Amino acid sequence: MIRTVPTAPYKDQKPGTSGLRKKVPVFAQENYAENFIQSIFDSLEGFAGQALVVGGDGRYYNREVIQKVLKMAAAAGFGKVMVGQGGILSTPAASHVIRKYKAFGGIILSASHNPGGPTEDFGIKYNIGNGGPAPEKITEAIFERSRIIEEYRIADAADIDLDTVGSFDLAGMTVEVIDPVADYAALMEELFDFAAIRDLISGGFRVVIDSMGAVTGPYAREILEKRLGAPEGSVRNATPLPDFGGHHPDPNLVHAKELYDDVMSADGPDFGAASDGDGDRNMVVGKGMFVTPSDSLAIIAANARCAPGYADGIAGIARSMPTSAAADRVAEKLGLGMYETPTGWKYFGNLMDAGKVTVCGEESFGTGSSHVREKDGLWAILFWLNIVAVRKESVAEIVRKHWAEYGRNYYSRHDYEEVDTDAANGLMDALRDKLASLHGQSFGDLKVEAADDFAYTDPIDGSVSTKQGIRVLFEGGSRVVFRLSGTGTSGATLRLYVERYEPDAARHDVETQAALADLISVADEIAEIAKRTGRDGPTVVT
Repeated sequence: MIRTVPTAPYKDQKPGTSGLRKKVPVFAQENYAENFIQSIFDSLEGFAGQALVVGGDGRYYNREVIQKVLKMAAAAGFGKVMVGQGGILSTPAASHVIRKYKAFGGIILSASHNPGGPTEDFGIKYNIGNGGPAPEKITEAIFERSRIIEEYRIADAADIDLDTVGSFDLAGMTVEVIDPVADYAALMEELFDFAAIRDLISGGFRVVIDSMGAVTGPYAREILEKRLGAPEGSVRNATPLPDFGGHHPDPNLVHAKELYDDVMSADGPDFGAASDGDGDRNMVVGKGMFVTPSDSLAIIAANARCAPGYADGIAGIARSMPTSAAADRVAEKLGLGMYETPTGWKYFGNLMDAGKVTVCGEESFGTGSSHVREKDGLWAILFWLNIVAVRKESVAEIVRKHWAEYGRNYYSRHDYEEVDTDAANGLMDALRDKLASLHGQSFGDLKVEAADDFAYTDPIDGSVSTKQGIRVLFEGGSRVVFRLSGTGTSGATLRLYVERYEPDAARHDVETQAALADLISVADEIAEIAKRTGRDGPTVVT
């Protein structure tokens, strides 16, 4: 019942920030997906008879690859695979299922916030037994295996009915098709004060969630509409679709502008939120106030005790290096450990496993905690509703009071998407060559205090990650950061992060881009962005 199939390696299967991401036609090449799946299994040890969790965000090609994973898992010797009904499992829900049922690991099929469809993006990533993304030593082993692979093994069996909950036999391995929502919804009910949120909503507080035709629709419907009593239709674009209904499922001010405009209108909802393709990102908007992801992390940390699951306080905070230092000020005031890591949720796993941190966040609309080992969009949205319900203040009031207490970190990210790869790499190389000479230079009123290429030594296992982003730090707490993203599938994405700290509450109402204008100009001068990329401006500003 097990077939061994000869194959030849592909040279482009190096995982990025979170797994292998390519266009669907690339994955649909002969043996392409099979090669990568077999490379995962060949890089692991000790899983014979163990359980594997499998799911995805429902994007195009999801079901086909799940059938491949199931048959190859059976051939590899797994004892059981737990798979979400319909092939659906949000990334945070998959992490929870891995942890709750003590699975050996999991395979998540998603390209996160990237578009879906026959010619759009697809992705495969492996999560380890703690529920988090595989660390670099494993992803490197997978890549090295993919470069020399000569065969893969697969069970000769019929496809599994993914739409029926229940247990099935596949070549001697059990396939358990599970309700993708139930375990996750129960966990959220343990962590948050659902009674307080129900009272808030029944009192007339209007909440809308845009699931963007992606995976969180069923989760948000179950929790917001069924358990918290929001009116039917409060969850928009709630059915996961292979092409996300034509949406670009990235919850930001560009792709979720309709939601933003609705909340900001005079008769719009009091609270709006959106999540991305696989459910691990979030955008939060209150009447008159867009909450930046950096501020969201800081405010959740500062108000953690509002939620029952965090009533005893938090152990510490971690953020990715490009994320603003707003959370640092909370950690300092509360006497908590503060950790700055490279971009990628996998860097938070060791810190959470060691009990060093409870709450983590990235500026790329990702926030989460030690309840799972992934960022969690719906968790962040529920945390905000919990804070609003307990404090009995609007989102705008909560944010402004936070700024008054801690100061405001003006912050923005400029994305230059699908830049010529050679041009983007040349820009970064030229920046690295300038680093030593930047110290002490002045650009108008801005004087460079330090400049470096960020490197990180994991405080738990001692592993070292280098070339994680170029930082130019100015006196007074301002900075600009340059980094190439690892989540795109075409060309290169250059990200510019710009930050200025403003302690004076009288200066907290300046428009963000105006407050950062001199830093944006200096960043272009230092990196020669326009000259090297040929772009007049960024593709997306958040």
